[in-house]
Amino acid sequence: MASVSRDRDCARLEQELQTDEYQNLLEGLQRTERFLQQFMTWADVIAFMRRGTSTDPLKDEILRPIFEAHVQDEDSHWRTILLVIFWPGLESIHFHKRGWDADPRERWQNITWAFLQVLCRIDVKQRPARLVQKVFNDTVHRLYDEYRRTWNRTNRELPTDPEELTALAGSSGGVDLAGFELREAQEIAILRLREHLTAGRISEADYLLLIGTRVYGQSVVAYAREAGLDYQVAKKRRQRVEAVLCRFEGNGALRNRLSPSEGLYPPLVGKGVNNG
Repeated sequence: MASVSRDRDCARLEQELQTDEYQNLLEGLQRTERFLQQFMTWADVIAFMRRGTSTDPLKDEILRPIFEAHVQDEDSHWRTILLVIFWPGLESIHFHKRGWDADPRERWQNITWAFLQVLCRIDVKQRPARLVQKVFNDTVHRLYDEYRRTWNRTNRELPTDPEELTALAGSSGGVDLAGFELREAQEIAILRLREHLTAGRISEADYLLLIGTRVYGQSVVAYAREAGLDYQVAKKRRQRVEAVLCRFEGNGALRNRLSPSEGLYPPLVGKGVNNG
């Protein structure tokens, strides 16, 4: 599946950041940036960036010097670092904008291209704070502009659901805070499930099943149909894997980690979703 391929790509990039070449970049920033001195490796930086909320001002203390260094030397290594940092957010865009492009590989390529274009236009002198929101918001807007040109060329009707219009009607600096919180909850849930996958506690099939039905709120019926599974088989598999995870973390711990707002693994894509 395409999602598995992207996971492998992300893991490869995370491994690349462990090389001396990237470590030297971090140590170079640490000479002038006191806040970064607490991190031993880029893995520590990434772990910090993927915790908490997008509005945490401390995250600007990391992103600001990276963007400044990128402006100064235009070294592609900075773009690789930023790509890994923002990877879960780009995955979220990939899922939520699937209506814009049915081809997942093409959609991912367009998202990463839009993201890289945004990186090259960030000016921290003009926008020194709320950089996470800025990058995410601008990426969605640039992606929309790219697809709009395609739709116009093919005379396709543009998607105009109320949520999309609301998000796109604001200024380029506007931020959908509720949407960010939702995406962050999803990202945290996915990262936690990935830890269990890496540790061998759950299979790749279990991992994808929980992401689809518990993180993104797809019904078991719909997931089973798309995955070519029998509904009862998929339902029992989900019950089994949840029981396995509860033995490791406890029911309450899972609820806190994977469903910050309501119930165990709520349908995070919105209210009223039939979770099967």
